[in-house]
Amino acid sequence: MKRHIALMMTSGWLAGGGLGQAVNAAEDPAHAELRALRTEVIEAITQGDFDRVIKHVHTNVVITWQNGDVCRGHQGLREFFNRMGKDTFKGYKVPPTPDELTILHGGDTGVSFGQTVAQYKLLGKDIELKSRWTATLVKENGQWLLASYHVSMNVLDNPLLSAAKSGLYLAAGLALVGGLIVGFFLGKR
Repeated sequence: MKRHIALMMTSGWLAGGGLGQAVNAAEDPAHAELRALRTEVIEAITQGDFDRVIKHVHTNVVITWQNGDVCRGHQGLREFFNRMGKDTFKGYKVPPTPDELTILHGGDTGVSFGQTVAQYKLLGKDIELKSRWTATLVKENGQWLLASYHVSMNVLDNPLLSAAKSGLYLAAGLALVGGLIVGFFLGKR
């Protein structure tokens, strides 16, 4: 039994002496490459350098944004950035941060997921949107590329919904006051 436990510990299945705790004996080198990709893409996006971003994006990329827009390929991404990115996106409060290491499939495909807080200028206001994201990465010709990206926000609790509610409450309050005033004058007749 002792030999079996020692074998399990050296193979990375146990950590801290507790049974059932899995541990990576050695991290796959792909994770360092993927961290470098993430850093490069975030820096390029932050600096507004679209050409630098596109070098790390697969030619057949599919991206779904918080507003439901879907971009396909380099041209679709370029059109989206020209239409929305320059005036709307203002940077990151929290850059896309993975929840855990990328889930690797076969050494040339990975899935990553996490959260981000991006800053936008929408409806004349500075807004921070907390979002969840999922990315698929593929390795082609020795280079990791972003193959798909989906980002979404909580539709039940977000600053845009809060702003809409505030506007609705203000309109309802004004209508109530206006109705009371009209009712008062009509009642006097």
